[in-house]
Amino acid sequence: MGYTATYDTIVVGGGHSGAEAAHACALMGSKTLLLTISLDSIGLMPCNPSIGGPAKSHLVFEVDALGGLMGKLADQTSIQKKILNRSKGPAVYALRAQVNRRLYAHEMLKTLEETPGLDVFQGEVSEILTQEGKLAGVRLATGLSFRCSSLILATGTYLSSRVIIGDYVRQSGPQELSNSRYLAGSLHALGIPTRPFKTGTPPRLHRGSLRLAELEVQPGDAAEYAFSFRGEVGELPQVDCFLAYTGKKTEEVIRENLHLSPLFSGVIQGVGPRYCPSIEDKIQRFPEKSSHHLFLEPEGHDTEEIYLQGFSTSLPAEVQLQMVRSIPGLEEAKILKLGYAIEYEVIDAMELQPTLESKKLENLYFAGQILGTSGYEEAAALGIMAGINASLKQQGKEPFILDRSEGYIGVLIDDLITKGTQEPYRMFTSRAEYRLLLRQSNADRRLLPYGYALGLISKEEYEEHLEKMARIDGEVRRLEGLRISPQDPGLGALLEQAGSAPLEQGIRGDALLKRPEISYEALAGLYPPEVPLHPREGEEVALMIKYAGYIRKQEEQVASFQKGEKKQIPPWLTDFREVRGLTLEAVEKLNQVQPRSVGQARRISGITPADIQVLLIYLESLRRKEGAHE
Repeated sequence: MGYTATYDTIVVGGGHSGAEAAHACALMGSKTLLLTISLDSIGLMPCNPSIGGPAKSHLVFEVDALGGLMGKLADQTSIQKKILNRSKGPAVYALRAQVNRRLYAHEMLKTLEETPGLDVFQGEVSEILTQEGKLAGVRLATGLSFRCSSLILATGTYLSSRVIIGDYVRQSGPQELSNSRYLAGSLHALGIPTRPFKTGTPPRLHRGSLRLAELEVQPGDAAEYAFSFRGEVGELPQVDCFLAYTGKKTEEVIRENLHLSPLFSGVIQGVGPRYCPSIEDKIQRFPEKSSHHLFLEPEGHDTEEIYLQGFSTSLPAEVQLQMVRSIPGLEEAKILKLGYAIEYEVIDAMELQPTLESKKLENLYFAGQILGTSGYEEAAALGIMAGINASLKQQGKEPFILDRSEGYIGVLIDDLITKGTQEPYRMFTSRAEYRLLLRQSNADRRLLPYGYALGLISKEEYEEHLEKMARIDGEVRRLEGLRISPQDPGLGALLEQAGSAPLEQGIRGDALLKRPEISYEALAGLYPPEVPLHPREGEEVALMIKYAGYIRKQEEQVASFQKGEKKQIPPWLTDFREVRGLTLEAVEKLNQVQPRSVGQARRISGITPADIQVLLIYLESLRRKEGAHE
């Protein structure tokens, strides 16, 4: 068989997952090819034009700390930023950015094209090639073939996908782009089954046809914040979003036409995202609600296109227009793009190792929505991890695996490979047991040294990081050593202005800052450090001091968690029928997941404490036998 070219790694798919995977591979020294059905699909945001939000922002910060692209590009192309969950505590603070959707995709393609060691080629992969049971390369629908050592599949929502609007069904990917028609069959031939999932989008509206003056304005409040620890805040013109509400008229239109919905007629077979239902699904599931709020989000500062967040639908075209015009303020709305549902194929992530490598075909990796996740941010996180591990394996190095105590990325991957998912998986802060330690603000402290060691962070960026950490830690120590007297000039005014009780005796600086009403900015204004800190650095100092007790408790919990992770299960133990005393269900689940530690085994659904005790006894007997042989 003749091959057009040979690469270390081939990445299939140019969405948020494939882009991060290909970029990471190239930076780590792998000769990399990114294959995409269309260059127009690279960095595409087929759904909402935003990055971040609750828990998702944590993933973006972590991807950036590892050397990824999403945070930098979101900063460069943002047109509005907000901090969400301000009232709920620092563990769940979340940065969310509206971005210029077309500019983001343009910058992603430009970045990939300029990355040394990375080639980009437009073509549909139709077959995974093997030779003597080993991965050999890929064949395109046009007949071209490429050889590779590692293959990363990041097909997003394009795998055997079909777009559905009422009774209109088209074999297509998002935004009317071509889908991947043949690749699912190649996976099936390798013994990797797929199943249908479903997602959808709302209509896009023409801004000039909307009575925005009648809607609630939703301005940004965090233009100075950045996702990237290594980039600059963008300078694009900032825009407002708007808030609208459905009403009784909207509900009537939907109920009158529910029989036309492919969701309820049986046309759609795939499982949809429970946490992001269509508007017709909301009407059915929440009949007690008289209205549902909707966000009108501009898709750029230089376009009239408005995304109607919260109004996902697959009802027929004429019904969509009636629905939209039933909303106060949108009575004369013009639709630029219809909402639609899209069905696509995914695999079971429980068939993967923690590195995201297939258990059935060595050197085949998966990342992004093909694993059953939803969202750009989850996809980017999986992509960079697949790229890192594919490159490390080629170099003969140990894999890079984050556990649940190290990052939301660790939570994401562990959830997928240990528990699987029966619906599109969405990251929530509630999924992370140690979320006070896994703040978006300290993702660089946790993960940037890894990024540097992997070759994804430059020496200059790493040195800047060390200087930042030294400033923050030094300021914490300074405040711990600062002695404040009740007679200090200006102190009384500071306390009075903050509504804080006067001091009756001397106090340390960190103890005063622990008062909820005292801000670092006010305290540093009266007792300034030698070198002023950046406002974000000051926020981190305050957080570390104010929540020190809670942080220590979580660190103790992590120490206990890591004991279970350190109790390794021998890699040769692949058939748990050898462990006498396990229930049949436990044997089946353990054989499917192939846990690498007792801690991971504990997290498998259906594994009982009694099963874990049997496993521990078995592992202890192995340890004693090995000791006797020694």
